[in-house]
Amino acid sequence: MRLSGICFMGLINWLLQLFGWRESPPYDPDLARLTTSPRSTQDSSHKLRPQADEAWNQPPGGNELENSQNPNQVRYPPGPSRLVPTRRKAQKIAERARSLPYVETKGNAPYRYARYGSQTGHYLDLSRDGDEARLQQFGLPVFHTPEELAEWLGLPLNKVAWLVHRFSGGRPASVKEAHYHFHWVKKRLSGWRLIEAPKSTLKQVQTKILRGILDKVPVHSSAHGFTCGRSILTNARPHVGQAILVRFDLANFYTTVGFARVVAIFRSLGYSREVSIWLGLLTTSAVPGNLGFQEQGPYALAAYLRRHLPQGAPTSPALANLSAFGMDIRLSGLAASFGATYTRYADDLSISGPKELGYGLKIVIPLVQQIVRQERFYVNKSKRRILRSHQRQSVTGVVVNAKPNISRVDFDHLKAIITNCLRHGPSTQNRDQIENFFNHLQGCIAYVSMLNPKRGQKLSDLFAGIDWNR
Repeated sequence: MRLSGICFMGLINWLLQLFGWRESPPYDPDLARLTTSPRSTQDSSHKLRPQADEAWNQPPGGNELENSQNPNQVRYPPGPSRLVPTRRKAQKIAERARSLPYVETKGNAPYRYARYGSQTGHYLDLSRDGDEARLQQFGLPVFHTPEELAEWLGLPLNKVAWLVHRFSGGRPASVKEAHYHFHWVKKRLSGWRLIEAPKSTLKQVQTKILRGILDKVPVHSSAHGFTCGRSILTNARPHVGQAILVRFDLANFYTTVGFARVVAIFRSLGYSREVSIWLGLLTTSAVPGNLGFQEQGPYALAAYLRRHLPQGAPTSPALANLSAFGMDIRLSGLAASFGATYTRYADDLSISGPKELGYGLKIVIPLVQQIVRQERFYVNKSKRRILRSHQRQSVTGVVVNAKPNISRVDFDHLKAIITNCLRHGPSTQNRDQIENFFNHLQGCIAYVSMLNPKRGQKLSDLFAGIDWNR
């Protein structure tokens, strides 16, 4: 009986420590050697082990100074690289649950379009959990209820409710009733992409949300796409002259970001849950069920049926950058641990570094894919590229072997078009029937001048001699 009682108390103590209800006992190396496997760890932080095999192969005596300074260090055996996830303590989870209360109000609704608790029979007031101090920190407009949001947008509340399909179950009943123009665009390699361009009223609302809220929130320093002061050139410069360049591509970047993540972004800025839900509805899209599809079949609509960031809305790039903030932090830290550099332009990820990075690619690539997946994105493995210094290295179309430059093939092609316009007239070269061919060529020349001013000047001199009446 006494032995069984001791075993039972030991089980209880183990469960208390497992769920964080009791602190773990002091570390005992001798006891740990008998009771803990080499792979286990009590550290609650993320652990990267780029040199796990080397550390495991060192003799136990190894470095006496290191052993004396780190008596509790755990050595990992050889094996596949992995990240040890952080374990949340029960106390932190309880504090988070207590910090998100909702208030039930008896009688009349606390504000228009308040949500009704079907189980309790009372209205739910979701407007009281905003954080004005955080809103002021970013310099954002303060509003807690749908009425205040509609007043800031300059529209009647009923019209804002109409824009979010409040009266039709949150989804347009047909393409005609949708607030987006839909059209399919064929991808360069295979498949189709759905472009969802907002109609005039919704576009004005989204533009105000972009300028008044999202543009004031800084993105990670590694993100260079659709950010003021950054471009494909700033995205390419950190990778100039590197021995190894690894490129990744995210599949379905915008559609992967769902409604819940968008609401969480606005909540993190300090807005109440009620306002965050309305802002999330205004910046996401759910396609109608009668939308036509291409030869892929009806399953092509599966990714667009749930609420997602629409590709074509002015707010989508900014929200996508904010949703990838955690991924940018983790990938930047991973690259730095290998002496490499990480940047991201929209869905294009680039990691470059010295030749030593090539020795750790078997560790870096799986860890990048694991981090991307944990952040709820997907890597398109068919577009992954490993480029070395003897190859042409390019990042978002910019050649970075020696300096940022345009590829010779692209320059020669553009020069041939401008030369033929000079000789035979521009009407003979507009084979794709571009609406404003003059501005199109000017934009191409400006792009070349940004990367290589000397080559851009040559093209400008040729362009100046074109007779646009021919």
